[in-house]
Amino acid sequence: MLKFSRGIDQERAAAAGGLKQIAFARGAAAAAQPSRLPTLVATAATVAVLYFAREVFLPLAIAILLTFALAPLVSRLRRVGCPRSVAVIGTVTTAFLFLSAFGVIIAMQVSEVAQNLPTYQYNIVEKVRTLKETGSESQILERIGRVIERIGTEISRPEPEVRASPEPAPEPEPKPLLVEIFSPQRPVETLKNIINPLLGPLATTGLVIVVVIFMLFEREELRDRFIRLVGYGDLHRTTEALQDAGARVGRYLLMQLVVNITYGIPLAVGLLLLGIPNAVLWGMLAIVLRFVPYIGPVIAAALPLFLAFAAAPGWSLLVWTAALFIVLELLSNNVVEPWLYGSRTGLSPLAIIVAAIFWAWLWGPVGLVLSTPLTVCLVVLGRHVPQFEFLEILLGNEPVLDPKERLYQRLLAGDPDEATDNAEDMLEEKYLVEFYDTVAIPALLLAERDRARGALTNAQAAQIAQSANTLIANLEEIAGEEEGEEETDAEAQENDGDDADEYDLPPGDGKSVLCVGGRSDLDDVTASMLAQTLWIQGADAAHADHEVLKAGNIKALKLEGRNAVVLSVLDRDFMRHAKFTVRRLKRMAPAARVGIVLWQEDGRPGITEKEELVESLQADFVVFGMGDAVREALSDEMPRSLKIAHPKIAPGYAMRRSKRTDRGSTVKADS
Repeated sequence: MLKFSRGIDQERAAAAGGLKQIAFARGAAAAAQPSRLPTLVATAATVAVLYFAREVFLPLAIAILLTFALAPLVSRLRRVGCPRSVAVIGTVTTAFLFLSAFGVIIAMQVSEVAQNLPTYQYNIVEKVRTLKETGSESQILERIGRVIERIGTEISRPEPEVRASPEPAPEPEPKPLLVEIFSPQRPVETLKNIINPLLGPLATTGLVIVVVIFMLFEREELRDRFIRLVGYGDLHRTTEALQDAGARVGRYLLMQLVVNITYGIPLAVGLLLLGIPNAVLWGMLAIVLRFVPYIGPVIAAALPLFLAFAAAPGWSLLVWTAALFIVLELLSNNVVEPWLYGSRTGLSPLAIIVAAIFWAWLWGPVGLVLSTPLTVCLVVLGRHVPQFEFLEILLGNEPVLDPKERLYQRLLAGDPDEATDNAEDMLEEKYLVEFYDTVAIPALLLAERDRARGALTNAQAAQIAQSANTLIANLEEIAGEEEGEEETDAEAQENDGDDADEYDLPPGDGKSVLCVGGRSDLDDVTASMLAQTLWIQGADAAHADHEVLKAGNIKALKLEGRNAVVLSVLDRDFMRHAKFTVRRLKRMAPAARVGIVLWQEDGRPGITEKEELVESLQADFVVFGMGDAVREALSDEMPRSLKIAHPKIAPGYAMRRSKRTDRGSTVKADS
């Protein structure tokens, strides 16, 4: 009894120790996973600081972006031999003089447009009257006008006073007259009223100029300080981030300026030829407004269209102006921007819109203009700083899922149509065999791993298999096109390099191959892919599901005339009993080569391990990829002879067996 109680105590102690180890392991795993809460808190705090201190950070942001834009010009002047002070002062002075002249011209043109607006009143009234006459039958405009007028009357009507007794209303008292006293202002006060509204913009402009000059003077010093402050422990990553940010922002600003100029100058010339007043103003505004993504081009087109509506009595000028904008937009979007490929920023279209809304809320109209370059800096930060990786995922235009992961997700969602569309896009650059080997089979391997660890149910696995079979059927037309292709030159293989050698497959004319799934529906899908690839090579290829390998069904396999039988397997556990399946198939088809393709994406075993696996399974070949599977299935090598292992019999059992045999022969002789 004492021993039994000690055993129970030991088991309890062991269980408690095991629970402590499990708890420790879970705690260590939880500690190993970084929490995103500090990052979110830091992001929220940064946004709050940028919002409440925008008077400080807005000029600084403008200065930094102008420094990015002017730094290449300063560096080019330095390489020519110009002193640093002359290069910096000359570049900044030229840039701000150009911007000042640009602003003065726009202000003069806007003033001229404001003075000419009353002259367009007659044309506007006549066109509105024409629109009313056009809709006289339905009288939509008149009805809308009467409704608005009635609502305005009701709103402006005073409420009647409610009296308790029916006394006669007193006579209204006369309202006092308003008297406004005008006193002449002194010249100093007049000058003060003019200068006060200009002090803020002038001070901001001067501050930006000073900051840009100092940043260009101490650019290398600022870079070193930033590296020491942020990334001294990882100089490579910090240097790469700085170079990436500078290159992206500088390239964007320069290329966007070139694109806008190639749009604004033809627009001004076209509007001038059409007779639109102040055509130079609209061309210059188009250059500036097109820095604002999506919204800027609309505003730049709306103002000249309204002027075309008001300037001429007819409708032809409006139509020609709209046609001019449509032609310029098509040329800019389809010719100029693709030609200037460097204007790409690495941002997704949705991210550009969201960034424009965010920066406009944060810093107003100036933030709207600066939204794209500032967001580019955030994407660069997310690319090189692990804590802010979510910024690149949310805002970047690079795919966040590998092709295999994307295909697996579509198959898991039961959407073979989108999977087919993605496959067709990839098949424009690669052959079907390469797509199956590098995308489709790895996607099925992801599904098999999820199934093995219990994350994938049988219903989901069946759904993936069904969607994958639909994908294979949808790609049959492309397979037929590849089957009819004949390579007439060797340039394609030279351009493909190693991939061309890997997928340089032999012809399969006159060969007959059967591909069989190993043990699941996913294996059946891989067998179908292999059979389709063999058919492209010209072989008579067929596939069968894994159910035929069962003891009661395997005899129904038609193996006559087959040159090879290939077992397609995703699960390594199949190799435990694969030897019996291989031996049975070799007995049924002794003239066929029987092999196994154990699909693996990486980490394929070496030649020695591969040969040991072949010997232990008594297979003709064991391969791990699509290219090797096709070569072995279409190989002209003879099949290996099946080694029959004779069982060892104990001496006593052999003596008793011989005695029984002798006794049986004696009985037969007596009879």
